[in-house]
Amino acid sequence: MEEERIVTNHVLEQDEEVDNSIRPETIDEYIGQKEVKENIRVFVEAAKMRNEPLDHVLLYGPPGLGKTTLAYIIARELGSNIKTASGPSIEKSGDLAAILSSLEPGDVLFIDEIHRMPRFIEEILYPAMEDFSLDIIIGGDGNSRNIKIDLPPFTLVGATTRAGDLSSPLRDRFGIVSKLQFYTVEELTQIVERTSRVLTMPISKEAAIELAKRSRGTPRIANRLFRRVRDFALVDGKEEIDLEVMQKALKRLGVNQSGLDETDYQLLSAIIHKFNGGPVGVEAIASSIGEEISTIEDVLEPYLLQQGFLKRTARGRVATEKAYEELHLNYQNTIFNQDYNV
Repeated sequence: MEEERIVTNHVLEQDEEVDNSIRPETIDEYIGQKEVKENIRVFVEAAKMRNEPLDHVLLYGPPGLGKTTLAYIIARELGSNIKTASGPSIEKSGDLAAILSSLEPGDVLFIDEIHRMPRFIEEILYPAMEDFSLDIIIGGDGNSRNIKIDLPPFTLVGATTRAGDLSSPLRDRFGIVSKLQFYTVEELTQIVERTSRVLTMPISKEAAIELAKRSRGTPRIANRLFRRVRDFALVDGKEEIDLEVMQKALKRLGVNQSGLDETDYQLLSAIIHKFNGGPVGVEAIASSIGEEISTIEDVLEPYLLQQGFLKRTARGRVATEKAYEELHLNYQNTIFNQDYNV
């Protein structure tokens, strides 16, 4: 199951409180995403100088890269309160109306997974974003009437793993659109070292680098792995996480030197053994390994593609030579393994 994977990018409920405790609070504390961070610093400062609300912000990229953290930092840098919601939880126009009508001037409204908001809700959001007004229809069966509510100026920060799933009218209403990238080993090492200080569990430089290498370019995974490795160190009576403890713990957790775990191996193995290396559609892969399509597309594939284990072609997913090497198999080259991507 996805929630049992140690390298999952999804937020586990039991980890949320700890995640909040180690979350950076200012833009100077935020590690990585240098270009995005510096641009937002400028936009926030300019909005404050004009005494205007910041333009609406869309943050997109794979899960676990810091979109939520950045939303909170934007609110803090603006000196504003933040209200939060998620796309799937906004099911009726009344849900959105209740959220919007509770905003104070200058507030930041953060909507996570905004791509999962129903389209008819999106249409209600358009005038709220453009004109700070809310037009809703109440009643029914011939007794319906239109109500217009004036809203205070606010900034909407939307986060999504699938920017392509947003409708063009909604996407066009965001004045600031930023894509978050996977983190480098150096950036993740800094994050691990910061987490060790916050959680008061020292870690050696070599161990921090090793953990960073196995964190799939994702801070959320790095922090989760750190907490699990910390457990092994404490039980072993260690006062510091050293390289030996790190390697032992990650081996027990089933996370290899490439950051892959058993589910990744199942996916690559299925493509190679069941579908002759591909091309194969994501639906067939999902059925063969018992995973949700959304899990494959949002959690597994981004890192496997970025690291060169998979290709996406016009006919489907193809395992690369690197995937064969990872599974210690002889590479079977076909016409579909050639360099054309979509």
